[in-house]
Amino acid sequence: MSQFILAIDQGTTSSRAIVFDNAYRERGLAQQEFPQHFPRSGWVEHDPEDIWRTVLATMRGALADAKLQAADIAAIGITNQRETTLIWDRKTGQPIHNAIVWQDRRTADMCEALRAEKAEPMVTAKTGLLLDPYFSGTKAAWILDHVEGARARAERGELAFGTVDTFLIWRLTGGKVHATDITNASRTLLCNIDTGDWDDDLLKLLRVPRALLPAIRECRGDFGVSDPALLGAAIPLRGVAGDQQAATIGQACFKPGMLKSTYGTGCFAVLNTGPTRIASRNKLLTTIAYRIDGETAYAIEGSIFVAGAAVQWLRDSLHLIARADESGVLAAAADPEQAVYMVPAFTGLGAPWWDPNARGAIFGLTRNSGPREFARAALDAVCYQTLDLLDAMRADWPGASDTVLRVDGGMVASDWMLQRLADILNAPVDRPVILETTSLGAAWLAGSGAGVWPDREAFAESWQRDRHFRPAMDAAARTKLVSGWRDAVRRTRS
Repeated sequence: MSQFILAIDQGTTSSRAIVFDNAYRERGLAQQEFPQHFPRSGWVEHDPEDIWRTVLATMRGALADAKLQAADIAAIGITNQRETTLIWDRKTGQPIHNAIVWQDRRTADMCEALRAEKAEPMVTAKTGLLLDPYFSGTKAAWILDHVEGARARAERGELAFGTVDTFLIWRLTGGKVHATDITNASRTLLCNIDTGDWDDDLLKLLRVPRALLPAIRECRGDFGVSDPALLGAAIPLRGVAGDQQAATIGQACFKPGMLKSTYGTGCFAVLNTGPTRIASRNKLLTTIAYRIDGETAYAIEGSIFVAGAAVQWLRDSLHLIARADESGVLAAAADPEQAVYMVPAFTGLGAPWWDPNARGAIFGLTRNSGPREFARAALDAVCYQTLDLLDAMRADWPGASDTVLRVDGGMVASDWMLQRLADILNAPVDRPVILETTSLGAAWLAGSGAGVWPDREAFAESWQRDRHFRPAMDAAARTKLVSGWRDAVRRTRS
């Protein structure tokens, strides 16, 4: 049986597909960006057909790049931008509204009203989450309330809800399978993470009909087979996980106390706490890291809404750089005497602040400030925000104090940024040989689910470090920089 796996990585700004062989080597890759839509300030949408078009095109492109046919693929794994919300017609498969993206803040008033009703303690007890527009449940309610006739149709069972994984499973299987995995379900505000099922109290609170919802399955399991008309042969779908959980798996963070942070559009740090569910006292999220063979691993997560997106802003809106990878070179050449701070709250601030009304700001500009200082400020903001998360994790769970941070995502190719990260955190940082850990995590779920890739222990042993970054910054300099950052955040929030 073939041991090639096709991983779909459907992200916030692009879709990617990678073919891996059983030595975890990349054999074929294709990637396509797609448009972002901003109907109002703080609103972010995607056209679902752009998502589907680019996923299908990149799947075909990755197969062509690998010089393989669909029949050569043992299984498909899916990882996806989480919380992004779609509702579609069960008969036609057509969405009734654009996808509302995880960054979108339109339901801030709804969340505030629920908090005023004292609903948040119950929500947090059941979901591990906070009442914030970030999550899917209020987005689904908004679509049902704002698309004519949608709520009545949903109650009659005519419509289907899903995060991006569910939408892709539906399209790939020709509408035969309406399912999600437990990691994506755990980010909806609708799933009880103790029972692993949709919760009637939460459905009633957010006014989401149960008839709308997909079945919840383990991360590694049977999600149907692809329609042979799409790629030329039917391929089993055997692994699904939200992008941050997939990266946790791809980084082989299977043991309690292991920590990874992914630097893509946003930044997401996930600390594996094993079978123990930790209730955060510092506004972090308790979530499900994965469920495999009936075993649930929990995690504490910190979510930063803007990381690589700040570099994209420098490139696409300010035109200060032509390519994202120029940012590290510019930052390294910035004037060390200028203390320029960027607080990239373009769509509010995530953990540990959870301030949906904050907006981006830049402090410390002088007449001499230019592209170099802007680039350094953008990368520094990622490091400072990671420190905020790590400090909160250490306060929540002392086991996080001595862990080494494993990093991945597009931004970690920059040596300058990772050294800066180690300096700001005052903690070691490890970059793996395989940077595509999100796709690799989805691929491992599918490959092991199909029985053609090794078990968890053998996969963990295959993890290899590319470079180890040790902190080298003077303590006084670090304290001064961090103090300036926290003052900038305070000014932004006020």
